[in-house]
Amino acid sequence: MSVKRVTKGTVLFHPEQECIGFVIVHAGTIKVSLTAENGREIVLYRVRPGEVCLQTFGCLVKGSRYSAEGIAETDLEIEIVPVPSFQNRVANDEGFRRSLFDAVAARFFDLERLVEDVALSTIAERLARALLRLAEGAGNVAATHDQLAIEIGSARAVVSRQLGEFQRLGLVTGERARIHILEPKKLRQIAHLSEDSAIV
Repeated sequence: MSVKRVTKGTVLFHPEQECIGFVIVHAGTIKVSLTAENGREIVLYRVRPGEVCLQTFGCLVKGSRYSAEGIAETDLEIEIVPVPSFQNRVANDEGFRRSLFDAVAARFFDLERLVEDVALSTIAERLARALLRLAEGAGNVAATHDQLAIEIGSARAVVSRQLGEFQRLGLVTGERARIHILEPKKLRQIAHLSEDSAIV
């Protein structure tokens, strides 16, 4: 096994690029996002250890090119399985095949949840979930309004207005590229999340 170290911010793949192999994440996070023709961008999913990138899987199975962009959201440790080796393992390694298909099924569930979120949830719900998901220690969110807009598939102006409303309600405080969550319990209520439910 050859593990490759990748620095934060590196573009791992982009639209129209050919797939060079199956990516296995050993440490860190890959952010996969899609940009529409009108220029609006949305985060599709993140790939962490034990998870699969549907973009890469689809390209390998169909022999197609990438349609989204993958960026190292953190420093990474990854393994790239060459296409022939991937195909051989799928055909002959039952354990690999089972874990792969389980991960693909889980990823489809995540995408269904994203579609439901964008189609049926309010901006307040989506932004509350994004803030809780991106929060680091002590409730700090290191993200600009533009980044939050990409996270929830909306426009910057819409995010700024909603953040202003959250601030007016005393739920968050903010400064440039950093937001501090003051009332995580109330944000969970807005997001319709129970205290023990996972934030995705």
